[in-house]
Amino acid sequence: MAKSKAVEEEVVDTTVEKSTPPKDDKQKKTEKKKDKKPAKEKRSFFRKIRESWSELKKVSWPTFANVVKKTGVVILVVFLFTLVLFGIDFGLGWIYKLFLN
Repeated sequence: MAKSKAVEEEVVDTTVEKSTPPKDDKQKKTEKKKDKKPAKEKRSFFRKIRESWSELKKVSWPTFANVVKKTGVVILVVFLFTLVLFGIDFGLGWIYKLFLN
């Protein structure tokens, strides 16, 4: 027990020696300046928004009739695949019951 207490005291002493010295006012101010974003970055953010908006104006959007037509195709394909999967499931279930009986 005596050895372990001595070892613990040495460990505590070494950690105290390795601690960093307190920072002065100049170091604190420079750290605060590093945290703030420069004005250029703020301007570039709004610039990107403006550029994105102008690009969206250039997009050729589909007509309403085109959208309705393609939506109908998607719904039809989903319905057909639903029927196919239901048929496969029903068929496999029927085969499974045959093996059990």
